[in-house]
Amino acid sequence: MDEELRWIARATGAKTVDRGERIQSLWSGYGEIYRVHLSGARTRTAIVKSVKPPQRRTSSASHVRKVNSYRVELAWYRDFAARCDDTCRVPVLFDGTISEGRPGAFEGALFVLEDLDPAGFSERRRRGPSPAEIDRCLSWLASFHARFLGTSPEGLWPRGTYWHLATRAEELAALDDDALRAAAPVLDQRLRDCDFQTFVHGDAKLANFCFGETSVAAVDFQYVGGGCGISDVAYFLGSCWDDGFDPDERRHLDAYFAHLRRALPSSADAEAIEREWRALYPIAAADYYRFFAGWAKEQWAHELHGQRVVRDVLRTLH
Repeated sequence: MDEELRWIARATGAKTVDRGERIQSLWSGYGEIYRVHLSGARTRTAIVKSVKPPQRRTSSASHVRKVNSYRVELAWYRDFAARCDDTCRVPVLFDGTISEGRPGAFEGALFVLEDLDPAGFSERRRRGPSPAEIDRCLSWLASFHARFLGTSPEGLWPRGTYWHLATRAEELAALDDDALRAAAPVLDQRLRDCDFQTFVHGDAKLANFCFGETSVAAVDFQYVGGGCGISDVAYFLGSCWDDGFDPDERRHLDAYFAHLRRALPSSADAEAIEREWRALYPIAAADYYRFFAGWAKEQWAHELHGQRVVRDVLRTLH
């Protein structure tokens, strides 16, 4: 048994650990996710997220952002994940560790997580979810946002979402649209000035939800942090369709806010929260498209829905 498997055995209390199938690689070659089979532990399988940065890195800013995301993810699981219940289900962390050769020198990370498949969340969707499946994800987001409303994101990203402006200078510089580049700080400030702050998942795309019969669980908390909950909603709805356009968008928004009203504590001003977040929905969508337009310029040229959203929002800023 190699060193990594021995560590997994200690984390899970297993007598033996056998490596199973590789589930996927991590973004930009930073490692992999795989399943392990356990004996003598309280569970038969677990999911391992093994982070090992490549020798060649695309840019120092990108590398720093990525390694910080794994530190944030570990802090999330250790300090906050236990506050999530079945209405916003997340995997249990058996254990996690960050490897540093010297203080601040990130060499890797290892997460040993609950396998959600045997827990009843074995289905995945990449595109074209049904209205009922969209509703389950919106219910998860509403419960998550309600649960962490007003909570300080200690140890997490002060601003969640992987695309937020402060961490995406390269993509901003790459923008061909001068008007959108000029408006980027305004869009960012509108979201930062949101009165009702909560935690955002930060990468709430369809692929990061695991489906059960009546509910979902969410994974991948590298970009969890403070923010306006509607940013998650705008990004999620845009992730459901190849062209980002959903003719039932208004109905989905109504459903999200209905779930949110039910999830909020009685002390919260549900009407004020909905009024503010609903008004910020197009701002949140345009904020994401600002990143996308600089990051994937060829795809952006064909993103007609996103271009319309940006044009409409820019008109309201003047």
